[in-house]
Amino acid sequence: MSWLTPDVIDILIAIGKALVILLVVVACGAFMSFAERRLLGLFQNRYGPNRVGWGGSLQLVADMIKMFFKEDWVPPFTDRFIFTLAPVIAFVSLLLAFAIVPVSPTWVVTDLNIGLLFFLMMAGLAVYAVLFAGWSSNNKYSLLGAMRASAQTLSYEVFLGLSLMGVVAQAGSFNMTDIVNSQTHLWNIIPQFFGFVTFCIAGVAVCHRHPFDQPEAEQELADGYHIEYAGMKFGLFFVGEYVAITTVSALIVTLFFGGWHGPFLPPFIWFALKTAFFMMMFILIRAALPRPRYDQVLSFGWKVCLPLTLLNLLATAAVILYTAQ
Repeated sequence: MSWLTPDVIDILIAIGKALVILLVVVACGAFMSFAERRLLGLFQNRYGPNRVGWGGSLQLVADMIKMFFKEDWVPPFTDRFIFTLAPVIAFVSLLLAFAIVPVSPTWVVTDLNIGLLFFLMMAGLAVYAVLFAGWSSNNKYSLLGAMRASAQTLSYEVFLGLSLMGVVAQAGSFNMTDIVNSQTHLWNIIPQFFGFVTFCIAGVAVCHRHPFDQPEAEQELADGYHIEYAGMKFGLFFVGEYVAITTVSALIVTLFFGGWHGPFLPPFIWFALKTAFFMMMFILIRAALPRPRYDQVLSFGWKVCLPLTLLNLLATAAVILYTAQ
């Protein structure tokens, strides 16, 4: 096999690593839907799903089978192409956002020098999927949910990006591996605590998770912008939300908690344990906090989080300039 040169082997290994990482992310997102239902049942003193398999262990398989065999219905008077394109854009953009996250010193889908900017670009692309879904569904609740989602996401993405500039200034790079290596002796959670707080808040809002789930509020909008979706189209939106949670949790670990760094255990194990902890925190927040009004959500973002982010960035710049002298 003359074509199987060392360069080709390296390319095949890189493709294999990328596929493994992305498939694990999708599997984690799918499993989290089951874990959330079980944990919410525990928090609320009820059983949760426990009928399929031992202790409900096969509930995820049953949900997947049901999703595959549900009718792929498209409502009349819709733009069929955009209606179908929206969930694909949502799922792919949220999955590709994980591509720049290094899970160990040697395992990363793509080690871009502009890794953080790529993440922000993918997060912004997901807004188009929501707008396409709401507009193409020809439903007033879908359109209202899409407008809510786009306004909320664009508002919180402003300081989602600004909260990371302090980390970039300290590491001197947008590259995620460089940011992890800069935390060898001191995690960014200590010097960038306020950046961590605002990034976590913005991450929950961008994922449209409780308490920032106004775009999908069942009591107000009957499930929001994906009310008309069924079958695998709805499944892409559904799993995409949990993929987004996995990505945001992994970014929190990478940017503020030293990534794969830790004693005794292999790097990948440390990364997985830290990421799983923050994924569970998403579920705990849903169980513990009420949903505020939509105007309160936007006011909190612009009047509290944005000034706090700017103050953190100003303080970081002042410290860096002072220590450089």
